[in-house]
Amino acid sequence: MLVHPWDAPRDDDEWRDWLGSHDFGQLAVNGPPGEPPHVQPLHFAFDAARGAHGEVVTHLARPNPLWSALEADPVVLLSVVDDYVYVPGPWQAAPEGPPEHGVPTSFYAAVQLRCHARVVDDPGEKADLLNRQVGHFQPDGGSARAAAGEAPYGRLLSGIRGLRLEVTGVRAKFKYAGKRTEEVRDRIAVGLAERTGPRDAEARAHLARRGGV
Repeated sequence: MLVHPWDAPRDDDEWRDWLGSHDFGQLAVNGPPGEPPHVQPLHFAFDAARGAHGEVVTHLARPNPLWSALEADPVVLLSVVDDYVYVPGPWQAAPEGPPEHGVPTSFYAAVQLRCHARVVDDPGEKADLLNRQVGHFQPDGGSARAAAGEAPYGRLLSGIRGLRLEVTGVRAKFKYAGKRTEEVRDRIAVGLAERTGPRDAEARAHLARRGGV
């Protein structure tokens, strides 16, 4: 992923805060030589306090075809992309030029976590991993805790394998008109506010937070 200086996060807190509210991504695992990588969409829980860059926990069904590839090469990439919108060319036109000369573009936020994966098969550790995930997604509770050998989930633990992903590197990007003038950024913000399409409000918030209106 190309990250220009004007699209880079201001600090680690920017991507960590964003990742705290974006917990669905795609896990890419290297395939056999000559084959494309395995790419698995999944929910996950990120804990910034564990390890140098944080830890991700998740789980997948035991029949999932990526396990052999992951065990052969535990270096993986978790990619998360959201808050994306299409920006019409006229919104980006230079003030001194005609609107039809503006260049269309995409705005988006993206975080890519390079990780070292560890497969979790111990029933007790899997139960703990599941409880961490449920605690993230259901902070108000409502579901029974998982425990090895205990109802209601104990007998289901054999059907999954857990994953602990130690984050070893991060690339993050917030592409929101960082190199544009204030006048152009303001015009884009007005366009997003008037369009009110999917994710327009989120994109406008990024634009404002990173130096727009």
